[in-house]
Amino acid sequence: MNEDHSEHRPAPPADPIESVRMALRFFSRLPIGGMDRPDLDRIAPWVPVAGIAIGILPALMLATLVLLGVPALFAAAVAVAAWVIATGAMAEDGLADAMDGLFGGADRQRRLDILKDPRHGTYGVSALVLSFIMRVSALASLAFTHPVTGALAWLGIGIAARSLALWLPATMSAARPDGAAASAGGVTLTRFATGAAIAAILGGGAVAPLAGLVGALLGLAIMGAAILGWRAVCHVLVGGYTGDLIGAGQLILEIAALGLFMLWVS
Repeated sequence: MNEDHSEHRPAPPADPIESVRMALRFFSRLPIGGMDRPDLDRIAPWVPVAGIAIGILPALMLATLVLLGVPALFAAAVAVAAWVIATGAMAEDGLADAMDGLFGGADRQRRLDILKDPRHGTYGVSALVLSFIMRVSALASLAFTHPVTGALAWLGIGIAARSLALWLPATMSAARPDGAAASAGGVTLTRFATGAAIAAILGGGAVAPLAGLVGALLGLAIMGAAILGWRAVCHVLVGGYTGDLIGAGQLILEIAALGLFMLWVS
């Protein structure tokens, strides 16, 4: 537990609009302007709101295309492409870097060096390809028979995944004290819990029309277990978090939940 990152730091500004804007700048490439350094503790409670703004258009595209008669597999691919454009592929880049770094290095320092390298190797490219296949196929399966509720569930999964991924900076120190993630600060447990609770309500409410209350709760439980497992991997292999590891965690949670609901409603 990184209990020291919240000590001796000034209270985050209370402007909710600017906090949401900062969250959007951290998780997306939406044209909202501003270049302030992100403050993870400040944005943690507002990440669910940013998640709605990021995911609403891709979800609408998925539902609309399927309702218009576009084959579900193609519609899912287009929707995921829209998602990638909206986010600037930051989570995908994080996943590729994380797989290269964590599993391509023989020791902690070598893993951190690879994580910092913007080039992608075999592990990273394989992870990217597999992540797209799994997301597109799961979304196509959901949208084929449940175009509206399936798209809504995808939106809810994205909302929850972003907030729960912040469990890493809430419970670990930055792996590199001089890295970009360290400059964004850690997340206090109180502000993480606030954001996670809001995300659980919004995300669970979005999933419930597709999977019911029991399915929504099970989905949150699966995502919770997945982020605990991912944190354990990060702790053992590099002893902390980086921005790439947060992004990778987000995608891992999304894939886990999509896989669950694909099976749950089939």
